[in-house]
Amino acid sequence: MRKIVAGLFISLDGVVEAPDQWQMPYMNDEIGEFIDWHLVNADALLLGRKTYQEFASFWPNETEMSDMADLLNGKPKLVASNTLDTLDWQNSTLVSGNVMEKLAELKQEPGDFLTMTGSVTLVRSLLAADLLDELHLLLHPVVVGKGARLFEHPSDQRHLNLFESKTYDNGSILLSYRPSGH
Repeated sequence: MRKIVAGLFISLDGVVEAPDQWQMPYMNDEIGEFIDWHLVNADALLLGRKTYQEFASFWPNETEMSDMADLLNGKPKLVASNTLDTLDWQNSTLVSGNVMEKLAELKQEPGDFLTMTGSVTLVRSLLAADLLDELHLLLHPVVVGKGARLFEHPSDQRHLNLFESKTYDNGSILLSYRPSGH
C-alpha cells in the first residue's frame, strides 16, 4: 500500500503561495537533499492543476538546473484535475472524475509513496478526505504578508502528530506531521 506525502514551503505567517518569490534565500544543501530524496524515491509526483501547469511550462525547457529538470521530466506524474483535457508534459497521467476515490484506489496499489510539492488545494482536499499520510512543512523565517495560506478557512478541526523535526543553520525548520490515526 502506497502513501501520499506532501511537502510545502511555508512562511511564519502561514503563506504557501508563490514560494519562488520568498524561499530561495533559505535554500541550502541540506534542504536540497531532503527535496531530492523525496523526488528520487517517490513512485510518482502527484500534482494539482495549477502546479502542473506551472511546472509543465517551466521544467521541460529548463537548462540551468538540468539535474532537477531531468528528474522531474522523467518522473511519472499524476495530475488531479477535472478541468484539464490533455497533458503535454511527458510521463503525465490525468486523474479526473471522482479524484479522491481514484487516489484512494492508487494508494492501494503496490509501491512506496506518491510525493507532492505545492498543490495546496489538493493538499487541503486530501487532508479533508483522510487520504494524506504525511505533511512535511519547510518553515522559513520570513513573514510574507500576503498570499494563500495552507489553512485559510478551516472548517473542521484536524489533529496532526509531529513525528520528526529538524532545524537548519539558516533558521528554517522541517516539521513532519502525520494526521491522527495514520
